[in-house]
Amino acid sequence: MALSHAARLRTELAALNQQYSAIHPSSHCQSRGGVIVYEPDETAGEHGNFLPATYRAILRNPGWRRRLAKQHSQRRSLPSRASGVWKELDSCMSSDALLMNIFCYPGTFSDGRVSCRMGTPADARPHFGFRARVPLAGGRFDRTEVDMKLADLLVESKLTEGDFQAKPKAMVEGYRDFYEVFDRRLLPQTREQYLSYQLIRNVLASHALDMSFCVLLDLRRLDLVEEWHAVMRAVRPVALRLRCKTLTWQELAADLPPRLRRFLAEKYGILAVAVARV
Repeated sequence: MALSHAARLRTELAALNQQYSAIHPSSHCQSRGGVIVYEPDETAGEHGNFLPATYRAILRNPGWRRRLAKQHSQRRSLPSRASGVWKELDSCMSSDALLMNIFCYPGTFSDGRVSCRMGTPADARPHFGFRARVPLAGGRFDRTEVDMKLADLLVESKLTEGDFQAKPKAMVEGYRDFYEVFDRRLLPQTREQYLSYQLIRNVLASHALDMSFCVLLDLRRLDLVEEWHAVMRAVRPVALRLRCKTLTWQELAADLPPRLRRFLAEKYGILAVAVARV
């Protein structure tokens, strides 16, 4: 049976991080599934899952530092840790860690190329775990987190996750602007659920907040690219559809400083791909 795109990428990342952790010694361990998890040392300002300059920058910023406390959803299946419990950003598979590795690196915004690529002001800095307050029917709000907010751009990041989740139709149709924003007949769905729920919700957030929305994913995940395009086709307002875009880690890598680009290639297998800015 052929491996899925997600399974192939997980296998590749596990092998890359076995090599990386051998070349760059740090406190880490390996799960039965081959996932490398790195143990932080805040006293020394080091964490094997981050470049040293990036990790120190995270520790200096209270908002970024709080993100390090995000619980690992599968921490009980991991080997015991010397102190405390494993966090989401300790894992080599974490898309949140990859996102912060890039956008918290001190030189990322220095020459303006990343800001230009993202379509955001040069002085914009990231807010991770943004609570978007998506309006529900009846005056209530959904305050589920968006991975990153950069000025007026919302970003959903993906790496090895299987999909964008599915939710019951009654729940999704309970968003205030659902019928205004989407042609529900065109949305990917089963009899009882809408697929790609995270994308639907974030498009609704972009509509409510008058923001743009970008899905940041890997070129090796063509399945996720197709799922996102399926949702975009169902967006009714043309102006909103034009504010929705796709960007790959590989495209973004082409605009990053050389040291960070080498790190991404070595640890994540992300090789820069030059694509013209639009």
